[in-house]
Amino acid sequence: MGLLALLRKLRSTPEKELRLLLLGLDNAGKTTLLKKLASEDVTHITPTAGFNIKSVMSEGFKLNVWDIGGQRKIRPYWRNYFENTDVLIYVVDCSDKRRLEETSSELTELLTDEKLKGVPLLVYANKQDLPTALPASEIAQALGLHLLRDRTWQIQSCVAIEGSGVKEGMEWVCKNIGKK
Repeated sequence: MGLLALLRKLRSTPEKELRLLLLGLDNAGKTTLLKKLASEDVTHITPTAGFNIKSVMSEGFKLNVWDIGGQRKIRPYWRNYFENTDVLIYVVDCSDKRRLEETSSELTELLTDEKLKGVPLLVYANKQDLPTALPASEIAQALGLHLLRDRTWQIQSCVAIEGSGVKEGMEWVCKNIGKK
């Protein structure tokens, strides 16, 4: 196929874009997950002091993923990124039981914001490889996901550092959200 034919083909099949907002407490694994999605090295991850943005292709969609730092002092600024969000991805460190109430509270606050009203939610139940990790079903219960009636949601077990479960979550996003 020549260059001109290739360019015509690309132009005739416009890619669908989705804006994904990646949030969660600090050390939940958001940046690791983002780097795994982008097929980047995850051996040296540092805490996100501001935000990271990456565009990745998945299932024929261009996913523009905004990873915002989760430290307590940064969380009040999360709302500056809510505009035009197609999917909210919330990452939970399933091995950190002492912060389960805090992460649940933060998610509840996010879901009550008018700018995120009705926005589909994907929760990654991360760090399933650790012996102290709670299963995704218990995380879903602790977060009160079964009570959500105003949005589509999914919880996905994952080990971001290995990449297990990450692709399945993105497939759910593209299959269920991409139809819109």
